[in-house]
Amino acid sequence: MKKVLVVGMGSMGKRRARLLKQIDPEMVVCGVDANPQRAEESLGREFDVSYVDLEAGIREFQPDAAIVSTSPASHHRIIPTLLQHGLHVFTELNLISDGYEEMMALAAEKNRKLFLSSTFLYRRDVQYIQQAVNGKKVNYHYHSGQFLPDWHPWESYKNFFVSNAATDGCREIFAIDMPWILSVMGPVKEISVLCGNLTDLEIRYPDNYLLQMVHENGTKGTIAVDIVSRKAVRSLEAYSQELYLKWEGNPNELYSCNLETKAMEQIKTYDEVERNQGYRNNQNIIENAYEEELRTFFGVIEGTATPRYTFADDKKTLALIDQIEAQARMV
Repeated sequence: MKKVLVVGMGSMGKRRARLLKQIDPEMVVCGVDANPQRAEESLGREFDVSYVDLEAGIREFQPDAAIVSTSPASHHRIIPTLLQHGLHVFTELNLISDGYEEMMALAAEKNRKLFLSSTFLYRRDVQYIQQAVNGKKVNYHYHSGQFLPDWHPWESYKNFFVSNAATDGCREIFAIDMPWILSVMGPVKEISVLCGNLTDLEIRYPDNYLLQMVHENGTKGTIAVDIVSRKAVRSLEAYSQELYLKWEGNPNELYSCNLETKAMEQIKTYDEVERNQGYRNNQNIIENAYEEELRTFFGVIEGTATPRYTFADDKKTLALIDQIEAQARMV
């Protein structure tokens, strides 16, 4: 894979481009962004060439694969175009399932790989939690939140997709966290929802949710999701007769209780953790897993790897999120 097109040259597109160069310094990376200033600003750094028009970028650059890092609401328009041109496609979270059936059918027709990001499934600390729980019936408490204006400190929250009620901040957190929660705890049987607003943010959706979930194996969980917390937090406590786990959202703060000594023991899952200083206020964001899922994408194309999350999986996850939001509208 020597030529990759990155559609969307914002913070995530820049991250993907930088990691592509890290994976293979010889890789040629082209950026596409409808904003001419953004399409030029990273040339010579993350990107080798850039275009403001997608069709021109595809025609002139002739990439082998594409990465879609635009606003989620635009993905269902961009992905079919890339597939029609015979490109393998890696996409960030979609948040809405518009066009899923058509995209999956088109990928099959063109014999192209359609790969969906779900970064936490590529985290070694999450993989440890999955192995430790291993289908056991447990109780768990989970909180994931951060004050919305701190997400992108370089711009107003009104200027990116979380200001849209269809792709709002809480929905994005659900879309990030639900795939690994469902992978660890299993399918959901029952769910109840509380929600509301605790901030004066200029948004038209709840800024906090409290969920109670019962999974099919009897596991029970409480989940707090919000865009309120002034400290970026991702915190899990899971327990049963056979285990006690505590995780603060980053690989350096994963602990398991030794059942013989009753001591909490730190679990080390990475020798070295790479961080992006642009997200200095959120130590739960590490680069390792973003790189790992890109490597997996190339492995899927080459037939040497299997994706850990698919469009079919995401369709089920988004249906659950839709159910949560539907209950929220009734509160």
